[in-house]
Amino acid sequence: MNIAKMIDHTALKPDTTRAQILQLTKEAKEYGFASVCVNPTWVSLCKDELAGTEVDVCTVIGFPLGANTSAVKAFETKNAIENGATEVDMVINIGALKEQDDALVEADIRAVVKAANGTLVKVIIETCLLTDEEKVRACKLAVKAGANFVKTSTGFSTGGATTADIALMRKTVGSEVGVKASGGVRTKEDVLAMIEAGASRIGASAGVAIVSGEESDSDY
Repeated sequence: MNIAKMIDHTALKPDTTRAQILQLTKEAKEYGFASVCVNPTWVSLCKDELAGTEVDVCTVIGFPLGANTSAVKAFETKNAIENGATEVDMVINIGALKEQDDALVEADIRAVVKAANGTLVKVIIETCLLTDEEKVRACKLAVKAGANFVKTSTGFSTGGATTADIALMRKTVGSEVGVKASGGVRTKEDVLAMIEAGASRIGASAGVAIVSGEESDSDY
C-alpha cells in the first residue's frame, strides 16, 4: 500500500507564508502525495510549482465555517478551478443541517458540484458538531447532490477524524463514494487505522512525518 498516494498534504492555517507553500509543494513532489490542500489564494502558485507532476492541487470552499451563501461558494469554486485547482473540498451549511433544512444543504452542495463541472468535489460535514443521525443525513445529501467524497473535518473546530465516524460514513455512502479522514491524523498508525475503518483519502499537515514513521504535533 502506497500511503503517500492517499494523503492530501495540507497547509490551511491563516498565517501560512509563500515559503511554507513552496516547501509544501517540494515535499509533495518528493514523497508523491495525492495532492496539496491549500487555501484559494495559493492555488495558482501550487499549479505552477506542480506542473508536470501527478500531484493534484486541492483547495477549500466556504472554509472553515460553511456559512457562506451557495452563490459565493459556487463563485469561489469556479475561480479556484480557473486558477488551477483540480479538487475542491467544500464545507456544508452546518446550521441548516442541524435545523433539518435538508433541501438547503443539498442545494448548497449541488451548487458547488455544478460549478465544479466535473472537478472532484469533497464535502466536509464537520463531524465533531454533529450527532450520528446528522452525520448519516449529511453523507446521504452529499451523495444525492453528486459529490465524489465525504470528509470528516476542517481541522479548525472542536475535533477531528475518528475511526468510528469513518466507519459510519463508509457504511452510509457505500463503496462508490470516497471517504476522507482529516483533523488530528498525525502518525502512520493513525492513517492505517483510518484506512482500516474505510477511509480512502487522508488530509494531514503531518504527511512527511507520517510516511517517515515519525511523530508530529501538527493539529490538522
